[in-house]
Amino acid sequence: MSKRLIVLWLGLALTSSAALSEEPSLKFTTGVYALSGGALPSSHGLDVNLRQSSQLGNIWGAWYRSPEAQVSQPRMGWDNSFDMPRWRVMPSVQIASGGFMGGSLSVETGETFFAGVGLGRTNLRPYVNLNFDPNDAWMASLGYRWSSMQSLSMQVVKDNRQNPDQQHLHALYRSPLPNGQRLTLDLLFKSGLVEERMVHRTGLSVTYDFPHYFTRIAYDPVINFTPQSMWRVSVGARY
Repeated sequence: MSKRLIVLWLGLALTSSAALSEEPSLKFTTGVYALSGGALPSSHGLDVNLRQSSQLGNIWGAWYRSPEAQVSQPRMGWDNSFDMPRWRVMPSVQIASGGFMGGSLSVETGETFFAGVGLGRTNLRPYVNLNFDPNDAWMASLGYRWSSMQSLSMQVVKDNRQNPDQQHLHALYRSPLPNGQRLTLDLLFKSGLVEERMVHRTGLSVTYDFPHYFTRIAYDPVINFTPQSMWRVSVGARY
């Protein structure tokens, strides 16, 4: 399955390159993940992700490995945004080794003030969820844009399939800085059952963008509604 995923991603990347009259935009990200707590053994993970943006949308391929947890999974996906007179339609699909398939569909309206709703579904096969929000869920968002680079929004993601008690609430702020830099803050409030006990926790992700590079650090408690918490450090480049 992993070899077929790699071949498929390369084929899609070459197809999208041929559809462009200029060089594609690429983003390469490396993330290091550290899990601890919950009276469980600590573990670490490494994820590498290569994303290509073109007229066909965003096509990405990634691979995650955690030696201590004995987990290794390549995956790939596609997403895009289609502008209509009053709406923006944003579909996405993902596949991974082990037979996993999933997707989402969101719609958004408004420019300065904006609002959106969405739905995600999977085939419930094992998946390394590095999106961290529930995948089988409905989503709703509301926000305000000062410009394309500065915005404040709220988004709720609530499981509506296997674990309807699980919910994420994001408060997301993006702001431009001098010299083409940008700061993104994502404050996370989560609630849900962890080992039959209702928990309420707060996490935070901070991303600092330079014109061609970016770095991100995040703290996420009871990650994916397990007893452990996670620190994440990511660095990446655009070219």
